[in-house]
Amino acid sequence: MQKHFRTNLLFLLLASLLCGNTVAQSIVKREVYTVNFSNALHEPLWVSYKLYRGGGECSRTKFRFHNDIDSLQTATDKDYAKSGYDKGHLANSEDFANDCSNDELTFRYYNCLPQTPNLNRGVWKINETLIRQWSQSDSLLIVCGGTFGKKKIGHIAVPDYCWKVVQSLSSKKVLFCGWFTNTSEATVTEIPLTELIKRTGEEIHLKQ
Repeated sequence: MQKHFRTNLLFLLLASLLCGNTVAQSIVKREVYTVNFSNALHEPLWVSYKLYRGGGECSRTKFRFHNDIDSLQTATDKDYAKSGYDKGHLANSEDFANDCSNDELTFRYYNCLPQTPNLNRGVWKINETLIRQWSQSDSLLIVCGGTFGKKKIGHIAVPDYCWKVVQSLSSKKVLFCGWFTNTSEATVTEIPLTELIKRTGEEIHLKQ
């Protein structure tokens, strides 16, 4: 099938990024981000949000991940306990540290994926910091998620790979499209958006 692309990702509509059959998806719109959540995987498929001049001084030491939407069958603390995986933010908490209410809202199980420490605290964090620097002079759209195989911890799926797309909302250019391995030796590779679609096996529809 021919794929049609537009450069504006502002109204990015993603079909499922899960290979195989996907059921019971829910679109969740919170104040600062939007989630496509899979109740079958008990995980978000992707999260999207806009960022301008991210960062701030809010302390996150008392924030804890939880679920506040009864209809979503999310992860729990028990799933992560002694698993060796971090609770990896998709909509990054530090991006919203100029408003503690928005910052706290990022601590939801429908806004995180199991990530190895080397991914979450390594190349993923480095990338988050770089994107936050870009946001000081440009308004950005960020879309990130994971692709899943058979790996699980507790009753939740673990992504084999994570990915992220960043678009400048002023120039409409894609600034970054990255593919991250969720392994003990986590790496990131920049790939074209077309290649991301190929690897996830799904269409990504872009509309102005």
